[in-house]
Amino acid sequence: MPVTFHVNGEPVRHDGLADRRLLAILREDLALTGAKPGCEIGRCGACMVWLDGEPVNACLVMAWQLDGRRVTTIESVAADPGSAPVRDTLAACGAVQCGYCNAGLVMAMTWLHAHPTLPDRAEAAASLCGNVCRCTGYGGVSRAIETLFPASG
Repeated sequence: MPVTFHVNGEPVRHDGLADRRLLAILREDLALTGAKPGCEIGRCGACMVWLDGEPVNACLVMAWQLDGRRVTTIESVAADPGSAPVRDTLAACGAVQCGYCNAGLVMAMTWLHAHPTLPDRAEAAASLCGNVCRCTGYGGVSRAIETLFPASG
């Protein structure tokens, strides 16, 4: 089943299986390895991308769902100066250990940080509960959330 979509602004045609995962297409066909395979059931956030501007886990998106859609990966977001506050804060707060979860965290936090109405600290933390750090570096992630998102009230 052929589908056409855009990845980081570039047109892509996929002629493979309709149930092939976006994560595999990105990593194996397009050599975009920033999205990491983790749990592969949508619970860890290591493979997070934006689909039409909304964060999704690439392991849960099938090829048949991509026709006419826009995919943005960490390779594009990391090159965008708009993500610098998030990347810099994660580094400054010690939220970078093995780095496996960092791409997903940057994708999720940049998406939150770019909202016209910035979520408060509790809302941001709740939104990031789907991003798991295998090193359990949550102290650094929590400090980054405190730095990037204001406390409520």
